Amino acid sequence: MTLLALTAGSVLTFLPLARAEDAPSPLGSILNLFKMAPVEFPAEQYDGWQFVYGRFVFRPAMYIFEGVMLSFVLVYVFNYFYASWSNERRAEKWVDAHQEFLATQFSKPGQKTSLLTDGPDSFLFSTGRRNVQSLHTVFTFLPRQDLFQLLFTYGWTLYDLRYNPTDDVTLDFKLGNVNAAPAGNGPPMVWAIVDKDELNTIKSGRWDLTIAKTQDNPTVPKECVVMSEVADISDSILKNNAATPLLAALKDPKIIKHFKSLSITDLPLARPLGPIREKERHVILSLKLPSSSSEFANLTPLIKAVFGLIDWVEGGKFNLRPETLKKLKTAREELEKDLIKDVTEEKVKEADESKRAAKRRAEEERIAKLSAEQQRKAMEKEKKRAMRKGTTKVRLG
Repeated sequence: MTLLALTAGSVLTFLPLARAEDAPSPLGSILNLFKMAPVEFPAEQYDGWQFVYGRFVFRPAMYIFEGVMLSFVLVYVFNYFYASWSNERRAEKWVDAHQEFLATQFSKPGQKTSLLTDGPDSFLFSTGRRNVQSLHTVFTFLPRQDLFQLLFTYGWTLYDLRYNPTDDVTLDFKLGNVNAAPAGNGPPMVWAIVDKDELNTIKSGRWDLTIAKTQDNPTVPKECVVMSEVADISDSILKNNAATPLLAALKDPKIIKHFKSLSITDLPLARPLGPIREKERHVILSLKLPSSSSEFANLTPLIKAVFGLIDWVEGGKFNLRPETLKKLKTAREELEKDLIKDVTEEKVKEADESKRAAKRRAEEERIAKLSAEQQRKAMEKEKKRAMRKGTTKVRLG
């Protein structure tokens, strides 16, 4: 269909007329308004290796940070399990090295399967014997399974030059109640031989040794000092036949380099929160674990000598003067008074705090029952009172 049109130049022009079916629908016109123009992505400049599989493209160079983090996590996890396994293996090798000797001391010595795990860097081994209610062997290893903690441990050595982290093994012999018979016939006392390099550490970590005085003694190696409440105790312990194997073992270069401390105590290692209920005697031997498991057996003579010392101690063969026994008894009485005083003061503080808390609650409940205006006035009054308390008065004259 055409349409006749008249233009300014009097030229006849025939214009085609659109058909009804060619006209756009109203809905299509509206949808065209919201139609988005196609997006054109700029071409990427990538020259590295890439893996292409269909529409999937993986470019490793674009994930360097993610790759480093994933590698660190995998290394951390692998190190955790490997270091935990390595620490446990070292503890088992220690048991293997002393199994034959322990079999001569205990009717039923423990096996490697008796190891108890207290975390990936701490293991325990325990058993019992005549004159020994129990022997707890505690292995404390460096935290090799935790790279962050290991880094902090070695970093701390730069701050504290006296700090020397090592793998340790502690043999805790529980003998019996000091006041009971037949066990515990010896007097209540605290006594120790300590390596000089470990003196500051043991003083800060052992409450029981705070009542002992540090003394030089010519019978012990020059690398060590003696800690004793009374000098008479050191003479009684070191000048008997049971101490001869002990002193000989400590003078062995293969042993003394791993020695940390040997203590006899009837007090808790940490300050108790009240009176001491059970006064148990312990003999505690602390050693640096040799770096090589082949050296574990070198420490057997020292452990054997400690068993001899324990039998002597439990035999009650101390030859102490009456003045020494009186001093030891007086020292224990003073400790008990201090511990009871601490408990009493703590109870008084708790009672005072409870009274203040009850008073605050009662005041808050009273204010809550007032009207809004009265509450506002009460809060202003309390604010002024707090400001007066915080003001420092200065007198001139």
